[in-house]
Amino acid sequence: MHRSGCLNSDNPPPHLGGNLLRKSHILVVDDEELYRRALERILKRVGHTVATARDATEALAIVSEQGVDLVLADIQMPGINGLELVRQVHEISPDLPCIVVTGYGTPKNSVEALRAGAFWYLEKPFDQGHLDVVRALVEHAIELGRLKSENRILQKQLASRYGFDNIIGNSAALRGALDVVSKVAATDSTVLITGESGTGKELIARAVHYNSSRADRMFVTVNCGAIPEELLESELFGHVRGAFTNATTNREGRFAVAHEGTIFLDEIGDMSPNLQVKLLRVLQNQTFEPVGSSKSLTVDVRVVAATNQNLEEAIRERRFREDLFFRLNVIPIEIPPLRERPDDIPVLAQHFLENAIRDKDAAVHGFTEEALDLLASYPWPGNVRELENLVERLVVTRVGDGEIRAADLPDCFRATPALTLSAPLVPSTGLSFKDVVDGFEADLIRQALEHTQWNKNRAAQLLGLNRTTLLEKIKKKGLDHTKH
Repeated sequence: MHRSGCLNSDNPPPHLGGNLLRKSHILVVDDEELYRRALERILKRVGHTVATARDATEALAIVSEQGVDLVLADIQMPGINGLELVRQVHEISPDLPCIVVTGYGTPKNSVEALRAGAFWYLEKPFDQGHLDVVRALVEHAIELGRLKSENRILQKQLASRYGFDNIIGNSAALRGALDVVSKVAATDSTVLITGESGTGKELIARAVHYNSSRADRMFVTVNCGAIPEELLESELFGHVRGAFTNATTNREGRFAVAHEGTIFLDEIGDMSPNLQVKLLRVLQNQTFEPVGSSKSLTVDVRVVAATNQNLEEAIRERRFREDLFFRLNVIPIEIPPLRERPDDIPVLAQHFLENAIRDKDAAVHGFTEEALDLLASYPWPGNVRELENLVERLVVTRVGDGEIRAADLPDCFRATPALTLSAPLVPSTGLSFKDVVDGFEADLIRQALEHTQWNKNRAAQLLGLNRTTLLEKIKKKGLDHTKH
């Protein structure tokens, strides 16, 4: 036999690595009994179980009724040929790998086979002397089929996990946001999710993806605030060899990885103005250049962005581009903070408690009414994430069985003193209004920080400020908790 060009050392079939852990069931389809029996012997010799069929009709019946791991089919058969058989097999079982066998090995035949969905192809004639070639090709094909099948199962599990029914809460505010998600998930529209830290913006982004037509593709997350500016461009768009020091190889960026899927740009408000310009181009044209390259790449990517910042305020302060904001804000989804969803707090607390009990094998049965009342009245500056962490800590540190009581909660849940600050009297000689206001503002911020043990998220919440605004004021006024 002349080996197929796909099987020689110059053009080996794709290698996936690993060994098969069990016998596989292979279906051999060929109208010529000589070749059908030859393949059957080769495959049985390397440990597989084999079923045979004389034509496509018989083969399709076997695929429908039996668990088959691979189909080996001759191209030239009366009636339905091997290429059409491959197409019909994939209608029944999309992940079932198929290898076609041909006595006319030409480049055109190989291309047609691959376009039809075949994993690879073999050329006749063949005999027992080609045992290693057939074995390697068969094992690679079966392994790929199993990986694709496992991936499909995983995607279904993820879609179920991020279904709307699994997002906990019945408040009108949350359900209003989820109603928007349900309407836009099936589209390709760009989504901007806003809300405070810890409200579950990534959970909503995943719900958008896994309830869309892109659910079987990649969901790629990039935290724009956690990656230094000099690295973020390469992370997003990739780079070519030699683009900068230590760029020894080409590297694919997150946009390329997310092709035909969804990219989630978290903390988009922290992106530098330079990268905002490049992101705007991707949103407009779906094209970009890797760092160091002059060649444009085109991608099909849905963009979902999120931020805890007020982008309209950032636009006024010239920290965020207005044109980019309008490109991102096609479908705005605002996630309400937990303090605005008091009815959801007991439900979420019980959900997190059940998870913690299962994970920690703890003997806790629930919350007392008094404990739930305190949880519901707390402002939750850290939102849902803070509640989840608290419940886990209570389950781990609580001694004994029974319910979680009010006494088990941290002191801050039982006393939240109000901020008080009196205005100065205006002397007859007058005063500097600006200096007094600046001093009043500094004292107010300092009091909020001290009240919250310098927890800036909670202080911002107490003052009704955006966290970024508070941080800027702290820096401008030189406030330092080590000095006070």
